Amino acid sequence: MANVKTEKKTVMYSQLQPWSTVGVLPCMEQVAGPPIPARVGEFYKTPRPHPWRPTLGYEIVEAAPLPAQPVTNLLVDACRTSHGLATEPLKFPNLVTGFDRNPSHAARAALYTRYTPCDWVQDQIKLYNEANANRSYSEKLRKSTACCVREADEKVQEGQIESGRKLGERITDITFWRNEVASELERLIVENGKMQECRRGLQVAIQNHEGQLHIAQECLYHRESRKGIDLVHDEVERALLEEVETVRNCEKKLEQFVDKCANQLTNGRAAQHQLQIDVQNKETALGIDSVCHQMNNFSRGLQYYGGIERYNPSVIGTESWAEAANSIVKKSQTERAKSRKLRNDVNSAINAVGEICEAWTETNKALDRRINEMLEAKEKLQTHLYKIQEEIFDIEKSMVLMQKTIADKSSALKVAHTRLEARTHRPESELCKDHAQLRVIKEVEDINKIVYDMNMKLQQYEAQHQQLLRTRSNLESNLQSKVDALFIDREKCMGLRRSCPISSTVKY
Repeated sequence: MANVKTEKKTVMYSQLQPWSTVGVLPCMEQVAGPPIPARVGEFYKTPRPHPWRPTLGYEIVEAAPLPAQPVTNLLVDACRTSHGLATEPLKFPNLVTGFDRNPSHAARAALYTRYTPCDWVQDQIKLYNEANANRSYSEKLRKSTACCVREADEKVQEGQIESGRKLGERITDITFWRNEVASELERLIVENGKMQECRRGLQVAIQNHEGQLHIAQECLYHRESRKGIDLVHDEVERALLEEVETVRNCEKKLEQFVDKCANQLTNGRAAQHQLQIDVQNKETALGIDSVCHQMNNFSRGLQYYGGIERYNPSVIGTESWAEAANSIVKKSQTERAKSRKLRNDVNSAINAVGEICEAWTETNKALDRRINEMLEAKEKLQTHLYKIQEEIFDIEKSMVLMQKTIADKSSALKVAHTRLEARTHRPESELCKDHAQLRVIKEVEDINKIVYDMNMKLQQYEAQHQQLLRTRSNLESNLQSKVDALFIDREKCMGLRRSCPISSTVKY
């Protein structure tokens, strides 16, 4: 088949044409050529369109390479042909050349938003009439304004005088209640200080008992470090436990008063805080009302606050305000009465504690008795340990003697063995079992029996020696535990108890 060349003619348009075929009405007709080809890309309008000209813009379009699609047009100028091209380049028209090709389209584009002379005349007449009407209304408005100004000045002056009088009355009321609340605040501060001192004295008493409780607990803790059979639940431990229980019971009684004092201080300080806040608020309100009472039209810092007259920040009325101040004062008086009664009860409770000294004395007596028992047991253990040590020395000497005796029997046994071995070399009939042979054999048997008996005795010595060593070890460990227990009771426990302030009333 022969190659068929398809020629595409370039379509010519006037200079003003739609930049996109999507939703845009054409403003210029197509001059010549085939229908409008499909557009590719986006449409960009001018940022500031003018009313007297159409909307302009640009878009990106696909262009086919020139060698692949030769261009032909009858309007191409022959003198502008480029060298090496199949056809000559295009020449686009402007508005003037477009008028020659399509006069009606160029006329519509040129007279896009023009006005007529009749429109211009009517606009001028409208402006003249509007100026006359506004000038007449302004003259009437100026005449009515003078009367309104006089009435406004009189009304504003009367309002300022009445507001100043009400502010003065309010200042008097605030000053009276401020003084009442301030006086009650001073009395409550004094009472809270006394309650704080009472609570501090109560804490000092508890701390004194806490010292004795700490010493008793330390004694129990130290006695827990005893070892072996000495870790016994003896009379001292029972006395210490009773002492701890007694001190804790006394502390509980005092701690209950501490809690009551803390609650009373909390209530008192809450009432004090309310009084202080109320005094502070009244002083702040008094300062604000004083400034407002002295304020006039020539004061500094005057400003406009739009809509402030519609803002209502009030919380209570005048009667409720006076009742609130009176209730705060009455609450403070009630708290002061409770505080005085509680202080009297605390002083009575502190002076009524007397069981602790008895428990302290009983524990010290039990410790003394236990120390004497430990000293006696220690002396007996030391005596037994000395005797066991002597016996160990004696049996070790016997073991050495027995070992030497067994070693000495080895020579006689060697002689008997050598005799028997030598007699095995006798010739022929001389190798007979005679009385000498029997006696040497009996000698070997006797020596072996003697060595065996001695070895058995030596084993008994060794076993007894080990038993003595174990006994000595047990005595030494028991003695060491007794020494440790004695050190704990005599040095640690009694040393701690002598350092207690209550020791001045206790006889050791």
